Amino acid sequence: MISKFTPGLSTLVIGGGGYIGHFLVEQLLASGRRVTVLGRSSQPRYKVPSGVTYIAGDFAQKSLICSVLDTHQEVIHLAYATVPNTSFQNPLADLEQNLPATVQLFDEVSRRNLKLVLVSSGGTVYGEALSLPIDEQHPTKPISPYGVTKLTLESYAYLYAHTHNLQFTCVRPANAYGVGQRPFIGQGFIATAIASSIKGSSVKIFGAAGTIRDYLYVSDVASGIFHALENGKLSEIYNLGSGVGFSNMDVINAIKPLMNEIKCDVHVEHLPERGFDVNANVLNSEKLKTDTGWEPKIGFEAGLINARDWLWKKKNDY
Repeated sequence: MISKFTPGLSTLVIGGGGYIGHFLVEQLLASGRRVTVLGRSSQPRYKVPSGVTYIAGDFAQKSLICSVLDTHQEVIHLAYATVPNTSFQNPLADLEQNLPATVQLFDEVSRRNLKLVLVSSGGTVYGEALSLPIDEQHPTKPISPYGVTKLTLESYAYLYAHTHNLQFTCVRPANAYGVGQRPFIGQGFIATAIASSIKGSSVKIFGAAGTIRDYLYVSDVASGIFHALENGKLSEIYNLGSGVGFSNMDVINAIKPLMNEIKCDVHVEHLPERGFDVNANVLNSEKLKTDTGWEPKIGFEAGLINARDWLWKKKNDY
């Protein structure tokens, strides 16, 4: 349980118009905060709740980010210009589009003595797991440009904490899924698998069973970030996951009976393994639970049913 609420604070959520941000903003509002969302799109991908201020713009623009930071006390940084799959197409662009803007953000946040939550990547920064579930002491040896950039951003945050007194907490979340997740966008295996079944197309799996991942319902991901903001310790990293691993085929077997209930079959197409896929990633979140009191609320099957029902309702929109 959260130890305290801090009503009246002004919180800026960079990238808050996205999937996780949508749920996080609702929780911030419920705590009594005044919330601003900054996003690149003229309109947010996910509708922001009533009472939230939306600003369209690139946080890389120094004059813009400085003017917005001047009126806020907390910052949650969710924005990222690429996804894991696209980072391989142009590794240099992955760095150029994300590193300078975020380092500039660290500098301006530290100048104003604001509090920052940096949302990193729970899967890609660790690389191949030496043991499961992975805790925060596990070596970080990413094998993708996305993971390398995410880890570099964390290192710069530590640098600014040491040299400029940056007050930050870092969260490494697992794979979010659930209501509202759009399929066929290069990430989100569960949404894509369910939507593929609804559309009558095959689910592509690389290898015999696919990769093993940690899936956490989106509202629980948002809650973990919120708990880190409220009660997380400065300059600490927190894993945010379920602690349970499911292979792609485990997910398929879990959704088959749920899809049969709505008269949909699940077809699988096996493809060769990909060299850049980490075989298994499952996160140990005991540190977050101990320090902040966070606990997940939505079980895996309940989350799958929620996702199925939403995707069925929206089947004409994708």
